[in-house]
Amino acid sequence: MTFMDKRDRAEIFRTRLSAQMAVAGLNRSSLARATGVDRSTVAQMLEKGAARLPNAHLAAECARALGVSSDWLLGLTDRPERPGDVLAAAMTITEAARSMADAQLNAWHREAAGAKIRHVPATLPDILKTEAMMNWEYHRALGRTAEQAIGASQDRLGLLGDEMSDYEIAVSMGELRALAAGAGYYRGLDAATRRDQIDSMARAASELFPSLRLYLYDARRVFSAPVTVFGRFLGVVYIGRIYLAFRSRDRVRSLTEHFDGLIREAEVDARDVPAWLTALADEVGNA
Repeated sequence: MTFMDKRDRAEIFRTRLSAQMAVAGLNRSSLARATGVDRSTVAQMLEKGAARLPNAHLAAECARALGVSSDWLLGLTDRPERPGDVLAAAMTITEAARSMADAQLNAWHREAAGAKIRHVPATLPDILKTEAMMNWEYHRALGRTAEQAIGASQDRLGLLGDEMSDYEIAVSMGELRALAAGAGYYRGLDAATRRDQIDSMARAASELFPSLRLYLYDARRVFSAPVTVFGRFLGVVYIGRIYLAFRSRDRVRSLTEHFDGLIREAEVDARDVPAWLTALADEVGNA
């Protein structure tokens, strides 16, 4: 721990108090009223060259009135946010729409333009779905149409051009095999649509490489919830009706490490995915 002289700490307090008063639009009289002290007390705190520091109660009241933390005013941290505000900013809960036409998802993708995006989808990657697949999947989605989802998909594919250099996607092999078989989630989807979807993914994995890299993992060996990491500043976990969005550096790093673990454990590397998908498409029946 580094010891700080009282005069130095008092100077930091005066500088930060004065600056935040300007930001908040408070003068000495209004700060005095907000903190329950005389104007002369505020003047003493702001007196240049004085070594005087307020007591803990007054420092806390100043911080409350100015919307900052008392630790920041006293030079104990470089972050002005109050602890509760830091936590609120680090993790937010956002309502999730059913389809990829979700305005919040679109905003996050635009925010991350130019950064590396890592993605584990809930089913298939929305960005690689065919129009027929989206029409089948989203026709019951409340408040969103398949046409909106198709438009959002095209917008995100556009990010693979000049604006975005890297898009990594990890997909469960079991999910793709269920698609080929028309089982589970894909029960009732006709064979032609399923086969076209797999062929389309194979073409995209080949034509968009290396801007887009698709990895296939075995969910029996390693599991992942749906998650997207937007660069180094945002990690989002999808749990159904809501997103959990993390901006804390440590949380984003943990989600990044989780995704990188999926890549290390991948059964099929990005270079081999097109051939694997082409072989899978051949297994789809004509029914």
